[in-house]
Amino acid sequence: MKTLSLAVLLALSLLPAAWGQLADEFSPPRANCCLQSAAQSLADQLQDWNQLGRYHADNEALKAQGRTPGRVVFLGDSITDGWRLANYFAGKPYVNRGISGQTTPQMLARFYRDVVNLQPAAVIILAGTNDIARNTGPQTAELIQDNFRAMTELAQAHKIRVILCALLPVSDYGKAPQTVRRPPSDILKLNAWLKEYAASAGAVYADYYTALVDDKGLLRQGLSQDGLHPNPQGYELMAPVAAAAIEKALQ
Repeated sequence: MKTLSLAVLLALSLLPAAWGQLADEFSPPRANCCLQSAAQSLADQLQDWNQLGRYHADNEALKAQGRTPGRVVFLGDSITDGWRLANYFAGKPYVNRGISGQTTPQMLARFYRDVVNLQPAAVIILAGTNDIARNTGPQTAELIQDNFRAMTELAQAHKIRVILCALLPVSDYGKAPQTVRRPPSDILKLNAWLKEYAASAGAVYADYYTALVDDKGLLRQGLSQDGLHPNPQGYELMAPVAAAAIEKALQ
């Protein structure tokens, strides 16, 4: 019950503040059914805020197999989560550790479990678009950069080669404009930093952005259904960029 109470208090704290005044009429927002169940669900999720449980069983199975030559972990958010690696890298020992909606602090928190403990030869990190969108709250550029530095240094300390990926462009060609939450200027700034940092840190830079951008600086039409996530045609263009970066990293 203590956990449930904390979850309810947290939910209440997130409600917008109202000015202290009498209401003209009684019109509270309609409550959903089964509030206790909803609060318990929120409490359960808060206990695994970084989603270490998502790949726990799969990680244990991989660890039991021991080190696999050429293993590469793809770490990221929904763009990685939705990438069916076997369809684009047939026969390769590549491991998908993407989780939809995640930001760099969440990925850093699970880096040991989902990357280091799997003893890969390399890790390819595609992250940052959800940081810009404030999925886990506002972050400065420095905070995001620190998370990339920390993941890079952790990997290199365990002799894991690092590939840092450019964020994909977004577009407003679909039903929901994507540039509102992910301004193209912020994407360009983070990509410029990633490219520079990769060179200084001895990491490889995988430039997905150039492969997918149009002449307006947006994600090309036909490569996405929603202006954010690649469709199969988008992944087709990303795959050779990833393959070339992995080959370079493992040389």
